[in-house]
Amino acid sequence: MFTSVRTAVVTTAAAAALSMSAPVPALAQTEPILKSFFEGRRVTVKIDMPGTSDGVDVQGDAREAIAFPKYRDNLKRYGTAIRAGDRVTVTVVKVKKDLIEFQLGGGGYGTFGDDTSTSVSMRDAEKTEREKELERLVKDEDDRDRRRRLERELDDLRERRERENRRIAIARERAEDEKKAQLAERRLRGGSRFNLRYDDRLPEGFRPDDLMAALGDYVDFGSLSPRGTAGDDAPVVVLRDEAPLPAGDVALPRKGMLRADAERLYGRPSETSERREGALSVTTLVFVAGDQQIRADFVDDVLVRYSVTSK
Repeated sequence: MFTSVRTAVVTTAAAAALSMSAPVPALAQTEPILKSFFEGRRVTVKIDMPGTSDGVDVQGDAREAIAFPKYRDNLKRYGTAIRAGDRVTVTVVKVKKDLIEFQLGGGGYGTFGDDTSTSVSMRDAEKTEREKELERLVKDEDDRDRRRRLERELDDLRERRERENRRIAIARERAEDEKKAQLAERRLRGGSRFNLRYDDRLPEGFRPDDLMAALGDYVDFGSLSPRGTAGDDAPVVVLRDEAPLPAGDVALPRKGMLRADAERLYGRPSETSERREGALSVTTLVFVAGDQQIRADFVDDVLVRYSVTSK
């Protein structure tokens, strides 16, 4: 009996030792590594970022990384908190099973504790006890003259209440407009974020280089990137389909630019065509800027890729 008890104790102790020496789950290792590498560093965004904690979803294992219709709608709905070309601080990197939150400049307004309501509680004036009493008296009064006097008093009270409610409605509308303006300002100052998503779970052994590769089309990591040789403040010009163009030759488009902004920048396109790519309708515009030709593809009026060539 004592032998079996001693064996059980030894087995339990051994199991505890093994559990303590077992490697920490990969997910638990990933977050500290990414936080240490990125948080507090400055990066340059390549696309406009909406002023919301919803941020921009990037599907890390999909052919079309960004759902551009949703991206465009969020820009229109919430405004632009961070503009393409802005340098901004990485404030938080948070890792979950199938998601990495890459928060910039505060992570976007609308997180827990942020007031996103634009309604104002201002109650309408209710019927007074005298108005309720007069309604009962008018209904029960048989004398014509007395009923008319009661009705006149009742009409005066109703008109007074309706005037007060019109005043309250105007004050409520003004207060809600002020609150909407304050909310819009907070959104524009609250930063934004990228949500890097994977269908099942993060790839095994996810490292800073993997995050920079996944977000490389949307964020310029400068000297953080193992391929980056320029200083943090040096201009980096990267074209998707062509060789690099010397900075300063022409104002380059940017992924995420709206079609209306491109046409304001480059004027009317010299060519326009449309085609289908799977479920997407792609509109191609060709602009002439100086001695260069810009071919830009738009999905739902959002620039998804472009190339620049000499005429």
